Amino acid sequence: MAQLFWGLMPVERATAWFYYAPHTRTSQILYDLKYHHQPDIGTVLGEAFASEIKDSGFFDGIDAIIPVPLAKERERQRGYNQSLMIARGVSQATGISVMTDVLRRLHFSESQTQLDRWERLKNVEQQFQALHPEALQGKHILLIDDVVTTGATLIACAQALQPKTNNIRFSVLSLGFTKT
Repeated sequence: MAQLFWGLMPVERATAWFYYAPHTRTSQILYDLKYHHQPDIGTVLGEAFASEIKDSGFFDGIDAIIPVPLAKERERQRGYNQSLMIARGVSQATGISVMTDVLRRLHFSESQTQLDRWERLKNVEQQFQALHPEALQGKHILLIDDVVTTGATLIACAQALQPKTNNIRFSVLSLGFTKT
């Protein structure tokens, strides 16, 4: 998964719990998390995954967790941000704080599920805005998303944060990784 980010964003560590494939048990669980109003699934899975890898050293030196934000209208429709729910579970297992006031998604243009890698990169280009970048100076940030396919969303998040923040470092975590 880390190879997705090479040359596009500096990433120190990258991990996912499972390979994501459509029409599988794990895809149904994530679908329930996102579309069937079951936010607790995110918290439970985030905590279980973090507990499983905690002793590996993956979280060593990470200062804060930033979940990928949803656009306000998308969050209103869904009722919650699934990445935030995963982040809360990771936080419960690790004690690392979640920061929700440093990155904002400006608007939602379209779902990325049917887009290829380059279309995804274009779709999220300049979709995120850094807020309070001074709070991230010199920090090692863990970006969290539910599923990584091309890495476009996480790259866009890092690109919004990096130019405004000195000496920021990134790692990424997701529940699923779509092997392309």
